[in-house]
Amino acid sequence: MAIKDTGKPMNHMAKFSAAFLMSRYPEPDTVPDNVNRVIVKENGVFVSSGNHPELFFSGDLKDYNLEIQRTQYLGHRDSIAYYADDVSSESDLPGWTYYPNVRDLFGILSDEELAVAALAVRLIDFDRSTRFCAQCGARTRQSRLERAKNCDTCGLITYPRTSPAIIVLIRKDDTILLARSPRFPPGFHSIIAGFVEPGETLEEAIHREVREETGIEIANLRYFGSEPWPFPSSLMIGFVADYAGGEIVIDNHEIISAGWFDRDHLPLLPSTMSISRALIDWWIEKGNNGKK
Repeated sequence: MAIKDTGKPMNHMAKFSAAFLMSRYPEPDTVPDNVNRVIVKENGVFVSSGNHPELFFSGDLKDYNLEIQRTQYLGHRDSIAYYADDVSSESDLPGWTYYPNVRDLFGILSDEELAVAALAVRLIDFDRSTRFCAQCGARTRQSRLERAKNCDTCGLITYPRTSPAIIVLIRKDDTILLARSPRFPPGFHSIIAGFVEPGETLEEAIHREVREETGIEIANLRYFGSEPWPFPSSLMIGFVADYAGGEIVIDNHEIISAGWFDRDHLPLLPSTMSISRALIDWWIEKGNNGKK
């Protein structure tokens, strides 16, 4: 299916993009003095308490008697190195607040700090889950030449996995399709999304997910933008499409209700940190489908 250019700008600013951190390999032999550290516990991070919360820890970890289980190099910004330190589940950091879910930090930290926090949790999780080789079971070691784990026994190299997922805003005249998942809180609606299956293109995944969940057909796909979605390791790839036919028939599994909504009757929507909300906000401001 060809992608139709409607001439309306789509400039998505990804909240969780940490591309401003540049990886320098080989990574330093030891953690340098000029460093910003993120303290990770389980699937969350510590943030300084007070009126101006900060993510980065610059003190001496020995002063807090923290049990460091693993350390991951995140990258450099100019001369400053960024690292993540994983501490035990019993650890505490006096004067700091523990946030068990990085998404709860939206609006508390800057977008850049939020992105670094998400990257830190994701890479620590990668280190935890690849301690042993998936092919032969031997212990792996961290590569200093790239972001990977090496098995010296069988030679397997393991890289952080990214699972591609599509998300699509579907327009019909001056309305959009919004749906409810059984996982959503009361009144909450969003747009159609799903994971890309092996052997599929992004376009095929969009048509399949829309057809499976709502029964309708779409046309005129247009790329919108993408968002690293580190919960735990997805890349959300956003599109806009036009309704092409069919009646809404929900699957009653992934979707329990769906309908067409105009701008004056929108339900409870996703947080502004998500690409789903970015797509909806784009439509609210400038996303008519050109058929009026």
